[in-house]
Amino acid sequence: MDLTFSAEDEALRQEVRKFLAETLPPDLAQRVRLGKHLSKGETEAWQAALSARGWLAPHWPKEHGGQGWSVTQRYIWDYEKSLAHAPPTVAFGLNMLAPVLIKFGTEAQKAYWLPRMLNGDDWWCQGYSEPGAGSDLAAVKTTAVRDGDEYVINGQKTWTSLGQHANMIFCLVRTANTGKRQEGISFVLVDMDQPGVEVRPIITLDGDHEVNEVFFTDARAPVANLIGEENQGWTYAKYLLTYERTSMAMVGASVAALGLLKDVARTETKGGRPLAEDPFFAARIARAEIELENLKTTTLRVVAAAAAGGAPGAESSMLKVKGTEVHQEIRSLTRRALGPYALPYQPESLAPGSNAEPVGPDYAPGVTPAYLNSRKLTIYGGSNEVQRNIITKAILKL
Repeated sequence: MDLTFSAEDEALRQEVRKFLAETLPPDLAQRVRLGKHLSKGETEAWQAALSARGWLAPHWPKEHGGQGWSVTQRYIWDYEKSLAHAPPTVAFGLNMLAPVLIKFGTEAQKAYWLPRMLNGDDWWCQGYSEPGAGSDLAAVKTTAVRDGDEYVINGQKTWTSLGQHANMIFCLVRTANTGKRQEGISFVLVDMDQPGVEVRPIITLDGDHEVNEVFFTDARAPVANLIGEENQGWTYAKYLLTYERTSMAMVGASVAALGLLKDVARTETKGGRPLAEDPFFAARIARAEIELENLKTTTLRVVAAAAAGGAPGAESSMLKVKGTEVHQEIRSLTRRALGPYALPYQPESLAPGSNAEPVGPDYAPGVTPAYLNSRKLTIYGGSNEVQRNIITKAILKL
């Protein structure tokens, strides 16, 4: 298996680096590097710059406004963006819903919704998890009852990331209660800007408002917003999750985080010497870097197989497990390296537009929140315990 990049791919890498150097504002990149929170406007402005270049959704087919990039080119793009500390794009529409629409949506749905994603007309969020239905998505209880040309929706979704900004949500809803639980689920697009939808914030362990609860009380969605066939939403949900889990290898993000860890270890001291020179701590950094290099190689193997026409199966679960655990370890080591400066809670230093002076070095305020926020990685997108069960069944045949 050839894991080297072609001349064409290397040329793209240089083009991407040039674009990022010329287009990404240095102050914005520094805010991302230090873990500061971005405003909705900052995120939208960056996505508008990507859209103007045609690189907001380069993985989409050309006929739908993308570049038709190969999986290798997508890997290069994601990797280089992370290393440059570019703001992440909002994945729910571009990377999750769009592939489902392209594969299962009607021509009318594609023609309407896809351009709106590229133009920034819609901010999407994901309505999968519910109280009692997280990793076991087949247990969803939110109902959608047909009423003429509309569905009437009642129920609750939770852990809805960035739902406070969204005007649209794609939901798994129960449209039947007969047969297997998976057989009565449908995939519906719902307008958030209506009286029957209420968004309530959930403040996470790091003090941030990132996730929400969403309540539906006789909310309505046109039947035209049903994706695919009624009661077949489980198929589309699994298709979407394969895309989500493969992206959770987080190689580029972990390489960038490792760079911050090394910077902190070279700056902070122990016994009058840089922490990076402490044999025990240096060994832990080396172990994390080795694991990351192994992850990078495995990811490239999956990318190479996909480029040759293969489709990721249990491999996406493997990448999700290892990628999230490696990232958590790097964040944990960074917090340890920071010492007493990891203790102060400094939300004012992380707020959008804030110029508040931090307690300690400029990188101090974002380290502990990044560590705390990373604890969720092994849970969402299908918990790592569930992913190990998938690997056991698919590969070990147990």
